[in-house]
Amino acid sequence: MTIAEEIRLYLRARVALIVVVTTEEQRAVDILDEVRRDRDATADLVTWDLADHFSSAAKRALPDTGDPGTALDKIRELATKHPERRDLYVLKDFHEFWGRDPRIRRKLKNLAQQLVYTGASLVVLSPARTVPVELRNDAVLVDLPLPTAEQLRRELDALVDGTAGVRSTLTGPGRARLAQAALGLTVAQAKRAFAKAIVREGALDDRGIDTVLLEKQAVVRESGALEFHPAEETSADVGGLDALKRWLNLRERAFGEEAERFGLPAPKGLALVGIPGTGKSLTAKMIGGLWRLPLLRLDVGALFGPLVGESEERVRLALTLAETIAPCVLWVDEIEKALASGGYDGGTSQRVLGTVLTWMQEKTAPVFVVATANDVTALPPETLRRGRFDEVFFLDLPTERERREIITVHLRKRRRDPEAFDVHHLAQISDGFVGAELEQAVVDAMYHAFAEDRDVRTADVTDALLHTVPLSRSQREVVEHLRAWMRQGRAQPASVAADPQAPVGGVPGLELDTRDHWDGDLN
Repeated sequence: MTIAEEIRLYLRARVALIVVVTTEEQRAVDILDEVRRDRDATADLVTWDLADHFSSAAKRALPDTGDPGTALDKIRELATKHPERRDLYVLKDFHEFWGRDPRIRRKLKNLAQQLVYTGASLVVLSPARTVPVELRNDAVLVDLPLPTAEQLRRELDALVDGTAGVRSTLTGPGRARLAQAALGLTVAQAKRAFAKAIVREGALDDRGIDTVLLEKQAVVRESGALEFHPAEETSADVGGLDALKRWLNLRERAFGEEAERFGLPAPKGLALVGIPGTGKSLTAKMIGGLWRLPLLRLDVGALFGPLVGESEERVRLALTLAETIAPCVLWVDEIEKALASGGYDGGTSQRVLGTVLTWMQEKTAPVFVVATANDVTALPPETLRRGRFDEVFFLDLPTERERREIITVHLRKRRRDPEAFDVHHLAQISDGFVGAELEQAVVDAMYHAFAEDRDVRTADVTDALLHTVPLSRSQREVVEHLRAWMRQGRAQPASVAADPQAPVGGVPGLELDTRDHWDGDLN
């Protein structure tokens, strides 16, 4: 159901007060004008705002008043004088008054109740989804969704074909790709991005997609809680984690029409839990690059605002934006830090968590959620259950083979030939190290060699490893607790151990119980 159809349904049901939640006032007014004409060609669309006061689509003479209370009185007079007219009265700026002026709230409530017995209806445009408690029984909220790719395509066609001097080399499919790239923008933002692409390149061509994407990244950053994150990592940039990589490879084609025709639903998401430094965040970036999907990082700390209801509104806007950009990967990093249960914020964190969990359970848009967590005990138990995530993977201390791969990756990343190093020796002496510690050892070794004006050698990396106290020793109790959680069968290991009988990580007291060991068979 489109928003126009939803508004028509409410008008037929004689709902006298409709609150349209949007920042796109002109687009909302255009939709309401279309609804008004389809409903009754003789009806009028009357708008009011603080600056221009009343205006009429039918060019009727209307009273001139900038006082919101007086404006409501005039609407009541007009509607009751001609109760047969099915006019639409659209109020802008009223969210500025109804929160602080009880007189305005009472007048709105009285007017809504009186308009039920006339043909007229009242629409309030508001950028926030907050309605005073006194009005909630009389009002319905309608969210104006962001424009679809088809709507953006129409705006693009109107700009290119209806503006003199605009040159375009884009074919029909090319224009469709450009409109698709603008998903997540409002109509005004998309038109601005299209115009910028024309001015920047001198014409509209395939390069316009890059310009639009850059503009979209800036707009998404301004939203506060979401940001585009570079997704350039591939499987080759992540050492080990063979079971997790196999799981991801099986679902690489699951977001297209081919999978839908086959009867497959789009994957819901993945939870990555485990020891800090084992590559959870890097894996999230890898998924975006592997599946060639936009990677959005949800900054859960930025979701919380000082005003009542502001946090919930930010969550809703962020999730709506992610659905509009879909298919995409939504990365929620260290989810336990911001969404852990607690009683010191008036219940805000619980409400935010509830909103996110409900959305994850019920979403139909192809948004793949990747949530990472170090301390799973800080999360409510319902967070990781099936239905919200397709799988929960545990990232353990890397095995010797995985440590060889990780060291090789970081040497290559710094333009060093791994064949020139004794990687086998380095993997053996780094028993109990996580990937982040192995990377830092390579970096420390390069600093040492750079200070002596020579190239880095195996001995430098060896020295760096021997002078590092790994987390598996300094935080032995924490690591043991996390691995005990995994041995209870609550998650799948992300790695396939080379020797199931050998201690994983080689840390005394942390041997893996082979009775619970998973053999990597995903079938």
